[in-house]
Amino acid sequence: MAAIQLTVAERKAHRAEAHHLDPVVMVGNDGLTPAVAKEADAALKAHGLIKIRVLGDDREEREAMFERLCDELGAAPIQHIGKLLVLWRPKPAKERAADEERKPGPREFKVVKNSSRGGQRPEVKHVRVLGNQRLTPGGKVKKAKAKQKSVKKQ
Repeated sequence: MAAIQLTVAERKAHRAEAHHLDPVVMVGNDGLTPAVAKEADAALKAHGLIKIRVLGDDREEREAMFERLCDELGAAPIQHIGKLLVLWRPKPAKERAADEERKPGPREFKVVKNSSRGGQRPEVKHVRVLGNQRLTPGGKVKKAKAKQKSVKKQ
C-alpha cells in the first residue's frame, strides 16, 4: 500500500501528535488533482505530519484517495477518520551551505568576582563578548587593540 511501513506503536504515537493539528490541505469536489498532490507533497516536506480534509461523502472514494496519496507521495498512512486523512513522512534534512568568509559570532563568558569579605558569595555575571572586544583579567570588556601598522625605517 505505502512506501513506509510503521509499527503499531509508531502509528499510535503519530496519531497522538496529529490530534491537535489542523488540516493543511483540502480536497474539493474535483477529487485528487495534481495540484492537490503537489500541495500535500509541499506540506509533508515542511511539516512531516499533516491532516487532509476531504469534502466528498463517498467513503470508498476517500479510502482510495488515501491509498493513492500514500503511494504517490511515499508517505505512511496514519489514520482515516471521517473526512480527515492523516499522513506522515520523515522531514528531509535541511542542507546549509558553509560560508568560508563568515566570522565567529559573539561569545558568552561567566565572570566570577570573589567578595572582599570572606563569608559572602562570589558575584557571578554573564558577559557577551563581540568579535572586536576582549575580556580583561579583571572581568571588564574592552575593545580589542587595533593592529599596528609596520613602520619601515629608511
